[in-house]
Amino acid sequence: METKPKRRASIGARRSPETEAAVKAAARELLAEKGYAGFSIEEVARRAGAGKPTIYRWWPNKAELFIAIYGVEKDAAIPVPDEGSLRADLLRYTRDLWRFWREDAAGRVFRGLIAEAQTSETALAALRFKFMPERLASPRRMFVRAAERGEFSPDEIDDRLELWVGFNWLHVLTDRLSEDEPSLSRKIELLCR
Repeated sequence: METKPKRRASIGARRSPETEAAVKAAARELLAEKGYAGFSIEEVARRAGAGKPTIYRWWPNKAELFIAIYGVEKDAAIPVPDEGSLRADLLRYTRDLWRFWREDAAGRVFRGLIAEAQTSETALAALRFKFMPERLASPRRMFVRAAERGEFSPDEIDDRLELWVGFNWLHVLTDRLSEDEPSLSRKIELLCR
């Protein structure tokens, strides 16, 4: 017989660090077990011993909770390199990003968020207005540094970043995350011209 987790005591409007940690741990476990499609706030609440209203107050939908988990996992797994050139930075970061998408539970279910965003306005809004600004801030630093080094004009930063993101999303959506090194290197070289 399954026992219910002990309900955590409320501390009012403030976010309890213990409850937040329990919710994130339960969300990570559920993502690893069931993927994005099997991910629900109800199940996260049950596993964490937290109330659904608490979770919904902090993350208004499953897309935003996933984005929070994804961000923590990705930032811990992928440092932003500073190798001295955009080409070297992108090659290293792209390799690390693709490995994360292949091997980490949050990385593997990232496609689920993209798929849901095609049919859910809520998921699309979370992807566009929460995920994109937060997740592009780190790789954008590589492009800013390259422009500061004179590798290209500063007014090209956002366009080059979008091209690189599109390249990566094509690979994640078509499950081509194991490209051979010469091919990846050649494509990164083209992106850096």
